[in-house]
Amino acid sequence: MRGGHSDHALDSAKVHDAEKARRKRASRGLLQLGPGLITGVADDDPSGIATYSQAGAQLGLNALWTMPLSLPLMAAVQSVCARIGRVTGHGLAYNLKRAFPPWTVYPAVLLLLVANVFNIAADLAAMGEVLAGSLGANRHAATAFLVLASLLLQVFVPYHRYVHVLRWLTLSLLAYAAVLFTIHVPWQQVLARTVWPHLSLGAATATVVVGILGTTISPYLFFWQASEEIEDMRLMHAPPLLADTASAATELQRIRRETWSGMLLSNVIGYIVVLTTALTLHARGLTDVATAEQAAEALRPLAGELAYYLFALGILGVGLLAVPVLAGSAGYALAETFGWEWGLEISARRAWRFYTVIALAMLAALVLNFTPIHPIKALFYSAVLNGVVAVPLLALIFVLAMRTSVLRTYRVRGALLVLGWITTALMGLAASAMLLPSGH
Repeated sequence: MRGGHSDHALDSAKVHDAEKARRKRASRGLLQLGPGLITGVADDDPSGIATYSQAGAQLGLNALWTMPLSLPLMAAVQSVCARIGRVTGHGLAYNLKRAFPPWTVYPAVLLLLVANVFNIAADLAAMGEVLAGSLGANRHAATAFLVLASLLLQVFVPYHRYVHVLRWLTLSLLAYAAVLFTIHVPWQQVLARTVWPHLSLGAATATVVVGILGTTISPYLFFWQASEEIEDMRLMHAPPLLADTASAATELQRIRRETWSGMLLSNVIGYIVVLTTALTLHARGLTDVATAEQAAEALRPLAGELAYYLFALGILGVGLLAVPVLAGSAGYALAETFGWEWGLEISARRAWRFYTVIALAMLAALVLNFTPIHPIKALFYSAVLNGVVAVPLLALIFVLAMRTSVLRTYRVRGALLVLGWITTALMGLAASAMLLPSGH
């Protein structure tokens, strides 16, 4: 009899906690960034801005079609990753480890780590370059300062506290939209090329497409959003949906709303950057963006001599937001794989191995900054690398998402599943097309 009362008390406590979590989540204002919105903001990292600039400069208006195409694909992928985290209460790496043999999971995590370190290196190098250029300082010293500042923030300040400050720096990206009011925009041609581009098939075009897909559908964001759902659950004191079916409809709707909103925001910014660079850089014959000064030229019609500083502000803003996401996703993946304690919302003393991974990833990235690859070019190459690495990871994720043994009644089906496999196939084909000879 006592056991029955005890079970009833536990069930009542779970219901009470779940209801409390729902009320707490509902009370969060519209300005509160959830996992889906943070992912969308972080998606436009320095690598993204550089890749969109290169795409607009190289292909002109014929690069615009990639943005509306990628929106449903990236939203579907991120929604599935978030669902896995929210339903099971565990991140992607943990679920992959349980569902697949080690010989498939360990290489996948290693690929993620390599791609992340290179992406962090490229982001930090670009941030260091624009900071040094703005202040007249040494580029390597500026990069080292940014590494130290970002590390201290991640270790000593919970990410959810300072992300709301840093996000305002990203408003500088609206300058790209403002440029469109200062130049002539052939809207009829813009719409036509968005729907029906004129492209020569070959390795060069395929590389740009892989870069765009890689910077919008990035592997680090898969792991980040799944684990951020768990971080969010911890803050809300909410159980996973497998133990709280009453919250399922509300939570899955929230994931859908947040993720689509975040991806739409990211995609609109990407479209605007491609359009602006197409109408400024490509129109003037600048088809290869190799330096920050060249990339900043797209803002000259609006800002004149201050164009470089405006571009630098945008790169620093999105970089400070994105680098913790990149490093954090590497920490999440390794910690879940090896069963370590993890979380950006808990102290470094409790999760010292998790934070050690973050620190080592950023220090390795700092070392890579002393290579001869130019920062802006490195940003584009990191996007291409992400596009290649994403293919096997996507295949594993969508096989996982179909399994009833993992998600039970919440397994992925219908439109989400179709879009997921279309994404995997499209990115695989684009990566393979990089081996083709360049078209003329």
